Amino acid sequence: MAGNRTLTMIKPDAVKDGHIGGILSKINEGGFRIVAMKMTHLTTAKAKEFYAVHSERPFYGELVEFMTSGPIVAAILEKDNAVEDFRKLIGATNPAEAAPGTIRALYAKSIGENAVHGSDSDENAAIEGAFHFGGTETF
Repeated sequence: MAGNRTLTMIKPDAVKDGHIGGILSKINEGGFRIVAMKMTHLTTAKAKEFYAVHSERPFYGELVEFMTSGPIVAAILEKDNAVEDFRKLIGATNPAEAAPGTIRALYAKSIGENAVHGSDSDENAAIEGAFHFGGTETF
């Protein structure tokens, strides 16, 4: 059964370029309810922990460096079939391949600076949400 929550992070590139409002508007237009949200700056240790699943991949160091290069906005989103629907809304990792109107087609610069993160499974959505938010921070 599909879950009803997913996690997103508006990445440092999109925050720096002033796209928080535009991205949040697309999220709202997509029928998602924001149940937790905060702006934060990941430390190197926290970024390494969050992306530990990628630690053996060649891009891991660059990913950690990028995700610690500026503030992010983390949010838990709620909607039926949240993970799958949000992945459709954000579009392909490569913005050149992202469908028109998706968040990445509108706001991403490249595969590396792709504006937003979206959980890839219900299980990871729960883990990632708990990584960023305590129980009293989710509504």
